[in-house]
Amino acid sequence: MRGVELVVLLLAVSAALRLVARRLRVPHPVLLVLAGLALVFVPGLPRVEVDPDALFLLFIPPLLYWGALNTSLRDFRLHFWPIARFGTLVVLLTIVAVAVVAHALTPEFSWAAAFTLGAIVSPPDPVAAIAVMRSIGARRVLTTILEGEGLVNDATALVAYRLTGSDKGVW
Repeated sequence: MRGVELVVLLLAVSAALRLVARRLRVPHPVLLVLAGLALVFVPGLPRVEVDPDALFLLFIPPLLYWGALNTSLRDFRLHFWPIARFGTLVVLLTIVAVAVVAHALTPEFSWAAAFTLGAIVSPPDPVAAIAVMRSIGARRVLTTILEGEGLVNDATALVAYRLTGSDKGVW
């Protein structure tokens, strides 16, 4: 099975898991994580090599656009300061924490590489957070803040990633 066929198969499985999640009344991201964990144990599964820029172009903008369409601008303005704090400060603190731990555990990691790793892993998945919050019936204020934070934290992480110079091959 070639890489493209495998990706199409995985997308079909993801769509099927969405239907199963709805029927079981379980958040869709939970089943995605469990399915991903199950894939780890499949012997002989081919390695898919995809250009990271292509993945970024194909998946991130539509997901963020969907999140932006489902976010109330009025509520975003009303809760701007908590959104800004969570979307920037918490992400920046996470970047620093990941960088310190990565550099401490693996001294061969340069500080630039450690901060790049932190910028990559620091923003939580806004789509998963929104799906979970809606499925458990969380208060609207909490859902609004998480939706807004999900949009802002990706921007914060992308700016931090660019500042590390990793996209230019500095380290």
